[in-house]
Amino acid sequence: MQPNIVILTGAGISAESGLKTFRDSDGLWNGYSIQEVATPEGFAKNPKLVLDFYNQRRREIAKAKPNAAHIALAELQNKYAVTIITQNIDDLHERAGSNKVIHLHGEIFKMRSVANPQVTFPITGGINLGDLAEDGSQLRPFIVWFNEEVPLLPQAAAVVAEADVFVIIGTSLQVYPAAGLIHYVAVDSPIIVIDKKIPNFPNSQQFITIEQPATLGVPQLPNILNKIFAQ
Repeated sequence: MQPNIVILTGAGISAESGLKTFRDSDGLWNGYSIQEVATPEGFAKNPKLVLDFYNQRRREIAKAKPNAAHIALAELQNKYAVTIITQNIDDLHERAGSNKVIHLHGEIFKMRSVANPQVTFPITGGINLGDLAEDGSQLRPFIVWFNEEVPLLPQAAAVVAEADVFVIIGTSLQVYPAAGLIHYVAVDSPIIVIDKKIPNFPNSQQFITIEQPATLGVPQLPNILNKIFAQ
């Protein structure tokens, strides 16, 4: 049986493909506050602004390409059972070849009914005010906004609990509940952290840290995993 590798990725891995992150130094996302464009309250206040914002994001993501980190993660599937849990709404993991990806915070290339989160449709273009789902309600991006429940969290937690190795890439672990997934890792499973700035973790032998950008750190994973499973 192949060892089970579970990987949690955040905005840092997509930033190296040119995609701006939520938590840049100016505290804004493409000039907008999180409250304006990433909360149900913001959508209720100005739905056109929010729809236009995500239409622009969709265009940016469509132009972006998977980087060396995305590709290296996909190549791990040749030797391991790999599940990627991502906080990112882009499809760069899938385009790199990863075939088992859980999108905690939704997917930019899907849209959903305002009235029913379970009613979703693929989308490549834009969503406009007045575009309706089959149930007659306004369509919105299939994104889990701040102050909304994360439907796939229980599934992700169960996957993490079964990990032989847990890898954290490009996330500051500041966004909950996703950040809490680390608490589901078995006490005897190594945790590998790859980030250009390593967050504060307990001083424990369970943690292996690589303080580098994802494109430099992730290609080191095969050697690290070889050493872990050779023990």
